[in-house]
Amino acid sequence: MNTETKSTPAVWLHIGAGSFHRAHQAWYLHRLLAAGDNRWTISLANIRDDAAPLLAALQAQNGEYVLETVTPAGERKYEKIKSLRKIVPWDKELSQLVEQGSLPETRVISFTVTEGGYYLDNQFNLQQDNADIQADLKGDCRTIYGAISRILQERQEKHSGPVTLLNCDNLRHNGERFRHGLLAFLALRDQQSLLRWATDQTRSPNTMVDRITPRPADDIAPRVLAQTGFADKVPVMGESFIQWVIEDDFIAGRPALENVGVEMVASVLPYEEAKIRILNASHSCIAWAGSLIGQSYIHESTKTASIRQMAYDYVTQDVIPSLSPSPLDLANYRDVVLERFSNPYIRDTNQRVAADGFSKIPGFITPTLMECYQRGCTPTATAMLPALFFVFMARWHQGTLPYEYQDGVLDAPAVHAMFESADPVGLFARDSQLFGLLARDSQFEALLRQSIDQVNTWVAANR
Repeated sequence: MNTETKSTPAVWLHIGAGSFHRAHQAWYLHRLLAAGDNRWTISLANIRDDAAPLLAALQAQNGEYVLETVTPAGERKYEKIKSLRKIVPWDKELSQLVEQGSLPETRVISFTVTEGGYYLDNQFNLQQDNADIQADLKGDCRTIYGAISRILQERQEKHSGPVTLLNCDNLRHNGERFRHGLLAFLALRDQQSLLRWATDQTRSPNTMVDRITPRPADDIAPRVLAQTGFADKVPVMGESFIQWVIEDDFIAGRPALENVGVEMVASVLPYEEAKIRILNASHSCIAWAGSLIGQSYIHESTKTASIRQMAYDYVTQDVIPSLSPSPLDLANYRDVVLERFSNPYIRDTNQRVAADGFSKIPGFITPTLMECYQRGCTPTATAMLPALFFVFMARWHQGTLPYEYQDGVLDAPAVHAMFESADPVGLFARDSQLFGLLARDSQFEALLRQSIDQVNTWVAANR
């Protein structure tokens, strides 16, 4: 892969100004700059106005901020990140984002939108009836599809050249699935010329990203000031562990990411399957379980023996057999993940990790359920995860969760109606959006009923 670019510095435009980008992709690009490779810089933008205060604060600091990392042993390090060379102000029409994206020097456009931001159904097709997608089909710019299509149209009209569209979040096969959604979006708009251009002039590599990055707490800025002397208004913190695996399929050049530890590979499949099923699904399991017994933080829930055992059994009994053989040492990966979750210095909240369950069940959990049945095994350990989520959502329905539950695809009236029905568990088990073909399987429904009873018994014994 030729990583060279023309003499004009190349721009990596990132859409999604959350903590994860600033602790992950921006760190890697910063490491390149620190090593003397100044051929690439980042422009940072956001689709929605919720990050406007953050963008303004970054602009006031010339894009610079401090990243604090902490090991499970409590060793903290501080690094001023300088790879954000342009902060793109938000406006309702996203005109400045589109302008930046359409420039010839913008050669990579990456984005972090989380699972719900793809607007895909359980067959991974675009949810055409979604209100945001409908609005964007009519010319609005609420979703990643509306924003990217507007950028690509400008690039086509200005002859700005090809561009790589790079996903940076936890959706399985993220590049392929985003690309399928984008091309479907353009087809629904009947933008045939742009559809052909996008097919020929863009690439969408699959990626796997990993670094636990909690929402910044109020105590970070004082530590940063004490340790660095920099009065940072928008510091970010994360665990010391970091990983990025990318399929090496870039159409317009790329940074020399392999020089700073990024794994450039032909296929991310074994890496993303291990990460999504072992790390992401276990994370959700621990957050839902901890919330049910009144705990606030991931580390305290992971250190609760019965919760840790649930996650351990899920991975050991069902995931490892599903993913074997693998180029990874899956048992070691499981143990490293649980150690990372036990880090008491990260103080990642159960609220953050418990979010977006209606996307996480079909994406992170249902594949293991299905593969167990295909092997002739009963997924007793895995069934505890959707059972935990059901009891968790029952609390949401009753208004007794200790925090506000956040979910990008939550249909609140439908979920309330489910819990008010004569058989909530039956409706949950038969939801094909969550469980695919298993929604028609009476054996699975019986297992889920049994698992929900077990969860309720466990909660009663541990509150």
